[in-house]
Amino acid sequence: MKVKVPFFGREGRGTRHALPGRRFTLGTLAVLALCQSPASAEVAVPEKARTMTGVELYMIFQDKTWKWESGAGRMDREGRAFRAWAQSATGESWAEGRWSVNDRGQLCLTAVWHSQGAAARDKTCFSHRTLDGTIYQKREPSGDWYVFRHARTQADDEFNRLVREDLVAAKLAAFKERIEGQVKETKNSVGRQAGMNAVGGVQ
Repeated sequence: MKVKVPFFGREGRGTRHALPGRRFTLGTLAVLALCQSPASAEVAVPEKARTMTGVELYMIFQDKTWKWESGAGRMDREGRAFRAWAQSATGESWAEGRWSVNDRGQLCLTAVWHSQGAAARDKTCFSHRTLDGTIYQKREPSGDWYVFRHARTQADDEFNRLVREDLVAAKLAAFKERIEGQVKETKNSVGRQAGMNAVGGVQ
């Protein structure tokens, strides 16, 4: 069984951006958003399965929250806004960006992820095919196909993690406030230390 990671930059592509004094990689944020369910078992997609249209995908994901093991992502209809948060023992992160669909059967989530003192842009796409009511999904470019929704929905279908309730807005605001407060305190601490060094002189 493979683990599905909603947000994870392509390994080795070198996408990273660090704010002063902090090294940051997309992998750090991806670990916070790990999502795994029995539905993630690899399956063979039937040859007759067709690529889903952008309209079909829009109807599935618009105004929905995708719940993860350690966070959630919200896909709003207005402005196609995408917002997300993730949390684990290693820290908190939040993201803002846009979601899009196309007639190649793809749902793409493009956002800037933030953690304490760091930020990085990431784009993750999921492909979809369907046959006789069953929807297959995989994370691009190298994920495995799995059943996203069975024709007769099963309890462990990943589809069931899509809910109408906004589970992101309140959490996102709290995360942003805490993280921005931590960054401010770090800067103040550095400034105080620099001031002490200046007063004390070099020994």
